[in-house]
Amino acid sequence: MQRRDFLRASAPLGLAGFAGCTGMLETESSSGQFTTVADRGKKVYYPSHIDGMKMVGMGGSGRYKAGLMYSAPHAFWTITGTDTNLAQVGEDVTAHLMATIWDKQTKTVLPTANVSAKILKDGNEVDSRSLWPMLSQNMGYHFGDNVELDGDGTYTAELSIGAMQARRMGDLQGAFGEQTTFEVEFEHTRDKLGNISYENLPDKKGTAGAIEPMDMKMPIAQVPESGDLPGVLGEGSTGDANFVAFSPDETPHFVADGKSYLAVSARTPYNRYPLPFMSLSATLNRDGSAVYDDILRPAVDPELGYHYGAAVDGVESGDQLTVTVDAPPQVSRHEGYETAFVQMSEMQMTL
Repeated sequence: MQRRDFLRASAPLGLAGFAGCTGMLETESSSGQFTTVADRGKKVYYPSHIDGMKMVGMGGSGRYKAGLMYSAPHAFWTITGTDTNLAQVGEDVTAHLMATIWDKQTKTVLPTANVSAKILKDGNEVDSRSLWPMLSQNMGYHFGDNVELDGDGTYTAELSIGAMQARRMGDLQGAFGEQTTFEVEFEHTRDKLGNISYENLPDKKGTAGAIEPMDMKMPIAQVPESGDLPGVLGEGSTGDANFVAFSPDETPHFVADGKSYLAVSARTPYNRYPLPFMSLSATLNRDGSAVYDDILRPAVDPELGYHYGAAVDGVESGDQLTVTVDAPPQVSRHEGYETAFVQMSEMQMTL
């Protein structure tokens, strides 16, 4: 079995390897807060409302830095392969907890796959769970879930962060290859949570577009504009996601001498958020013969952003590139993203 065939076979594992909080998958929302747009189509669309959020704490260890935020509990969609599932708000949850992880040195948001949180109050555990990798229009890529808190007071979130699986390039080379754990202390009051903003979007909801990224006291994951990437070869789109193929003159450290680096940057429309945890493969044809036919591996670079790439035997004008999405982004989605980036066809580009 070839590697790309293995990826297709294993794709339905989806987020099951990242988070195990299936207790949140309920058929009814006890809070009655969940709303969405009925006829939203398979596109990125303005959600029915904007959930505000509040920064509650920061912490870190070594080059790892984390920002912790929360908002009112709300539903979201998980994905397994190409199947999305609505995760409703459970009866006992208090807040929707979110964490962004970044590199303190380069301010690069890190697409690590496994983040778990143990929440303590007065030394006693009140909640513990793996956080879902998530994508929201106002926050971009982050980790989150609805959690239970035990009244007003001081809490400690013990965050465990798994080693990064994506290749690290540039100033990230050699870093983040090991798991780490650190604590973030935060204060919670019912009044603080209740005063977080909530804005309805009656005129925009369901129409194509996205709300602006929030102005936060921490980095946000965005990839460069296509024109700012080096050696752009072509562009394509599928599933309402945009793809930019490029080949930088300066090859990464893992590319052998005499080889070129073929890369594909996948991003959301409007906000240019990266689309991580996809399975991508590529076929590069030259004069009717394939010079490359294999997977593209995920990588992250402070300058190039999160992308997928491989070493190839050069890239020439007139080459035909076919990019195939073997599995869509295995990240949970907030409202506005749940119908996009699911059914994705192959793309062909003449370089």
